[in-house]
Amino acid sequence: MTKHETGFRNYHIAPEQAGLTLVTALRKLLPGEAWSAVRRLVETRRVQINGNLVLDDGRKLLAGDVVKVWDEPRIAPPQPDDIKILYRDAHLIIVEKPAGVTSERHAEERQWPSRRKQRQPTIDEIVMQILLRRFGKQKKAGKSDRPPRVRLVHRLDRDTSGVMVLACSVEAERLLVRMFGAHAMHRAYHAIAQGRVEARTFESHLVRDRGDRRRGSTKLPNVGQRAVTHVRPLENLDGYTLVECRLETGRTHQIRIHLAEAGHPLCGEKVYNQPLFKKPIVDRSGAQRQALHAAELGFKHPITGQELLFKTPMPPDMENLLVKLRGGKPGRGPIPVDRPT
Repeated sequence: MTKHETGFRNYHIAPEQAGLTLVTALRKLLPGEAWSAVRRLVETRRVQINGNLVLDDGRKLLAGDVVKVWDEPRIAPPQPDDIKILYRDAHLIIVEKPAGVTSERHAEERQWPSRRKQRQPTIDEIVMQILLRRFGKQKKAGKSDRPPRVRLVHRLDRDTSGVMVLACSVEAERLLVRMFGAHAMHRAYHAIAQGRVEARTFESHLVRDRGDRRRGSTKLPNVGQRAVTHVRPLENLDGYTLVECRLETGRTHQIRIHLAEAGHPLCGEKVYNQPLFKKPIVDRSGAQRQALHAAELGFKHPITGQELLFKTPMPPDMENLLVKLRGGKPGRGPIPVDRPT
């Protein structure tokens, strides 16, 4: 394969290619490459579908999918040891999710065999692996009961890092889902956006399709879900801004959409980097994923009523990106956070 100035090649899947496995499609898209060579591309983390890293060469493609083949490997997917457990009791568990982990499986993936799922496990599957591993060690010492099944109650995008809560009991699941639905949670994110971002509050109504199959805001009356994001700059850089975003509501992709619609897409943004019916905004930051981190999560314990607040530091890849955007200077250093005890 030859090198390319952009570092990658994009291939748009046509209707007649729908249903092909990834490896079969790559074999057709890259004439002259052997089957072993195209499989190697997947194994070495050089293939993405719609911006997401893919390690399953048997994945079926859909019409409209964008297959991106990189010249260099992408970041390795996280392993169970990369998941940090910040808090656990009989009712809930708080974890720090690394980027690259999906919160929930798509419907078509739920019937996959276990071996296929293990290639790219979801956050609840990884947490369950951790708990079962600990259970096995404690069982040998005669000290533990089997851990309860963990239940997803909210989501972070695959390439968003940060703090998440999962339920460990049916009652906690029911109450936490209700709390998220009522926006009774404190949530703050750190993000690195393009351009000079000023302090402001974004308020709009979001719809699933703004006209180009992307989510976005609408001005039509009585349409969409109300979304409110409070943004303040933390550090102004040359052409970029480190910002804090506090959610008043929690809609899908809310922060990414609001900043992009204001002309400030996140560094590494691959979906909301294109204004409606206009050319994409060029991102020269070099970020490999959307620079978004769920830094704070606070709420009242659904069972005990205890006030809980968890804060997680910005991960190394975002810290390194900041250093790069500062021109190689460390600047003020990591944003200080208080680790929960």
